[in-house]
This record gives sequence, structure tokens and C-alpha cells, in this order.
Amino acid sequence: MPLKLSLKPGEKFVLNGAVVQNGDRRGVLVLQNKASVLREKDIMQQEEANTPARRIYFPVMMMYLDEPGVARYYDEFVVRLTEFMGVIRNPEVLAECVQISKFCMEREWYKALMLCRKLIEYEDERLGNVPSGVPAHGG
Repeated sequence: MPLKLSLKPGEKFVLNGAVVQNGDRRGVLVLQNKASVLREKDIMQQEEANTPARRIYFPVMMMYLDEPGVARYYDEFVVRLTEFMGVIRNPEVLAECVQISKFCMEREWYKALMLCRKLIEYEDERLGNVPSGVPAHGG
């Protein structure tokens, strides 16, 4: 089944490890076969992996983008997920952690990444993190 990406002008994404940028107009890209694609908004830099949930997301993202290097990132993922699960008591979040692990064992990296996003949202709610660009004290 083809993947259809609608791109904003200038939007960047990673396609099989290559950074690609859309031109100055909206565009549509249709991928006819399986490929590793990650939009700019879903790309995390290593220095941004600064919370427990983000430390889970980062190695999963790297496994997705660097399939030949999976072994390098998998151990880090296991350690970080185990640490996170050791302190979480919410059954729904724990079930999501188990599902992330299953997706990773099945090499379903993108599905795992999308669930990792939920962990980050949960963590942000609990820790009171505010998305960058939004004033923390209302102005």
C-alpha cells in the first residue's frame, strides 16, 4: 500500500537516511514501496533526549532511521524502557510500554515511535513540561 505524504513548502523529512526538503510550494509525495520516512516534527536530536520518555524515543527513532545499526541502539532502548517501567504505576502507560517493546521485537519501528509519543505526552503532563515556544507563565 503506497504512502502519501502531503508536504508544506520547505518542509524537511528523512527518507531512508537522506534528509530531503520540499520546494517552495505545497507538494505531495507518493512512496510506492516500504521506506523509512520521518517528518521533521518527529525527528529528535540527541541533546533533546533529556527526559526518561525521550530517552526511550531516541533509540527507537535511530533504529528506524538506521536499520543496519539496530544492534547499537537496541540495548539502550531496553535499558531506558526498563527504567521507565520501574517507576510507572499507571496500567495504561505500562501496557503501552509493553506494546512498544513488542513493536520493536517485530521491527515495527514507526509504530513503536508513535506509541513513544504517547509516553512523552504522559510524561509532559505529569512533569508539567511545556512545549518549546509556549511561555511557561502566561507571558
